[in-house]
Amino acid sequence: MIGEEAMTESFIKYIQYEKRYSPHTITAYQNDLKQFYDFILEAYEVSEITDVNHIFIRSWIVSLMEQKITPRSINRKITTLKTYYKFLLREGIVEANPMQKILSPKTSKRLPVFVDKSTMNHLLDDVQFGDDYIGLRDQFIIELFYATGMRLAELVGMKDSSIDLFNNNLKVLGKRNKERIIPFSNPMKGLIVKYLEVKKSDEVMKQSDYLFLNKEGKQISREQVQKLVKKYLTMVTTIDKKSPHVLRHSFATNMLNNGAEINSVKELLGHSSLAATQVYTHNTIDKLKNIHKQAHPKA
Repeated sequence: MIGEEAMTESFIKYIQYEKRYSPHTITAYQNDLKQFYDFILEAYEVSEITDVNHIFIRSWIVSLMEQKITPRSINRKITTLKTYYKFLLREGIVEANPMQKILSPKTSKRLPVFVDKSTMNHLLDDVQFGDDYIGLRDQFIIELFYATGMRLAELVGMKDSSIDLFNNNLKVLGKRNKERIIPFSNPMKGLIVKYLEVKKSDEVMKQSDYLFLNKEGKQISREQVQKLVKKYLTMVTTIDKKSPHVLRHSFATNMLNNGAEINSVKELLGHSSLAATQVYTHNTIDKLKNIHKQAHPKA
């Protein structure tokens, strides 16, 4: 398609520098646009983006459905095109927005998968992580996810300077480069102090400003963190999904189950809207229903 690469490159710069989307989201948008362009070229042999109308886009969506792509993934791709066409309108490349005639497929609400409090206590109290750098690092990562609900990208990007031991809080850079402060407890402070002492006593590890490192003293990768979280969760639970995001879900669910205000949980999670946090209340309501059923004589 004529000008495809130049338009896509301009769009990527727009969402990277103006919209401040995360690297993960940018990669997803790039892949979505490539899939879209490939389909339009193959199915309709058009040469200009201005020749693409809502019928072409609907055909692409139907083809995705036929490939058994989930509604959630399709909606993500539709969001990509909506953002893309708004950009094209702004730049004067198209005069009309065909996405206005596109409806998103309905998705079933999935309740967040979480690890209950007793299982997490078993992991943190009974599992032996070890007192060497790797053992303390792994323990710190697991406890940090569960105690703060931070995102994977936020944890990986943390530096030693992110920790404020005097005020018992840490600073993370969230989505859209939005900075937020998260408090931590005194028991967590003890683990942090121990971890930093071991890190700074190692000639290789102390060379890096990043908080979490791999065995070679380099910034730990997202994949390495995902692998270690799965390793430790496998020791204590049989749930299918074992990821850092499950620990984030566990933090939010257990906070609400223990009476935390939803607005406070929203701020701690770094959600931009309350709607994103409200999904966790379903688990809390289910718990209340079970308690009521067990305890009330007329339930």
